[in-house]
Amino acid sequence: RLDLSKFRLATDRLQVKTDPRAEWREIFDDAWRINRDFFYDPNMHGADWKAMKTKYEAFLPDLAVRQDLNRVMQWMMSELSVGHHRLGGGDSLAEVESIPGGLLGADYKIENGRYRFAKVYGGLNWNPGLRAPLTEPGVDVKSGEYLLAVNGRDLKYPEDLYSRFEQTAGKIVELTVGPNADGSGSRVVKVVPIDDEGQLRNRDWVEGNLRKVTEATNGRVAYVYVPNTAEAGYTYFKRYFFPQADREAIIVDERHNGGGSVADYYIDILRRPMISHWAMRYGADLKTPLASIQGPKVMLIDETAGSGGDLLPWMFRKLQLGTLVGKRTWGGLVGILGFPTLMDGGNITAPNLGIWTPEGFVVENEGVPPDIDVEQTPADVIAGRDPQLERAIDVAMKQLAANPPQKDVRPPFPLRAPSAKK
Repeated sequence: RLDLSKFRLATDRLQVKTDPRAEWREIFDDAWRINRDFFYDPNMHGADWKAMKTKYEAFLPDLAVRQDLNRVMQWMMSELSVGHHRLGGGDSLAEVESIPGGLLGADYKIENGRYRFAKVYGGLNWNPGLRAPLTEPGVDVKSGEYLLAVNGRDLKYPEDLYSRFEQTAGKIVELTVGPNADGSGSRVVKVVPIDDEGQLRNRDWVEGNLRKVTEATNGRVAYVYVPNTAEAGYTYFKRYFFPQADREAIIVDERHNGGGSVADYYIDILRRPMISHWAMRYGADLKTPLASIQGPKVMLIDETAGSGGDLLPWMFRKLQLGTLVGKRTWGGLVGILGFPTLMDGGNITAPNLGIWTPEGFVVENEGVPPDIDVEQTPADVIAGRDPQLERAIDVAMKQLAANPPQKDVRPPFPLRAPSAKK
């Protein structure tokens, strides 16, 4: 009997000779066909799709690398003038390996020839995605302290601070920190740097906005930020809306919203009407729905919000929920589902979900304009100003003054006992 275990095929050493130019021709044809067959509009937005193929396939003989093919296909797809049209992957040239760094979740300033912590970002250290290295138990580095040494090596300006943290994310690093540039009163702490501070900085921005709104309105107006209409957006909405559901008005901030899905859940919560009250012997009466805000509603929008970030303010306006403040949104609301993969593992989209109403197709290449246009410049941001948020606060407070939420008065308790009716 033949023992096949001795004759295993080493598939990891298999080599196949390919003809890139022939593959590129096939990939180009497939990309053209995928859009011909899946694009939501069979009229291809009025483009002569066969003519577009002829126009751009003329470049194929002159391609040198896979990235050239991507460029030609991008040119061809751009003839459709639609958002969500993108491609990627495939047999591209190998990228140069990048060296990961390590970050502490802090801003720095240079003083007395040293790096000093200008701001230490807090997080939620029980959440792996919001771990702030300098605020973990046993570390407790404060703003204003100096970063004096890393792993025992003295650190001074102008040496690049970040060069000391190459390949340290997720690893223990010893920091020498202290209140004085000369090292007096210093101590050594052990930290584990992270590879990305984005979530820490975003949370700090959101919490800062919440404080601004709370202080400026004396706690009357809620502030809820939604970064997208996918998982993170729903997480943010639930985390910030429900604890503030007892406030009289609300500002929903969807600036920089990256989209994701149809966000009718947000709208369903925002449009909840008052249905009833519930009397209790002790404490304040309850209401149904319990988590609801019936007062004025303002939504902040800007030019970086798109896709689901277009749909959210469009629905907000369509249902007349409140006032839109900021700048016109991106204008990309022909969405995408799944498509066949290209032969070398690359991918391409063919936008196949076009939004329409009885009045016609909407939003795509137009965006959602604000009711109140407010510009926000880089100079504003650098100076710590937020004219859009400030205007939203002003609008909410003026609307509260003009149309305060109805304060229902509880009726007298009923007399239902037989003896009480005599």
